[in-house]
Amino acid sequence: MTSPASAAAPTSWSTGLFGCSSDVPNCCLTCFCPCITFGRIAEIVDKGNTCCGWIFSCFYRSKMRKEYMLKKSPCGDCLVHFFCGLCALCQEHRELHIRGYDMSLGWKGNMQKQNRGVTTAPKPERGMSR
Repeated sequence: MTSPASAAAPTSWSTGLFGCSSDVPNCCLTCFCPCITFGRIAEIVDKGNTCCGWIFSCFYRSKMRKEYMLKKSPCGDCLVHFFCGLCALCQEHRELHIRGYDMSLGWKGNMQKQNRGVTTAPKPERGMSR
């Protein structure tokens, strides 16, 4: 049985591969420190788990595409990262930002931000017990 998400057709990325000018600060950061951009992407895509290195960035693009049902565009994920690695990282960063993530907060920070309005049940006070 297929889930409703897997039955839907893939959608286009929110921005193009070469749309780096739409987020100049991230473009500059990625040009000079691609490992920072990759780390931010990997942490969100892996939901807080650590990553092993930005050389495997094409695998995170694949994982991200599957999670958000994005088209394989303009070609396979590893080819995109091999020939246009910095542009791919910028595009992935923009995509997650457009989807509501504050990339500077990481996974835990985004989850805390998302759950701020949710209250938890009060903890019982320590006292006499039976």
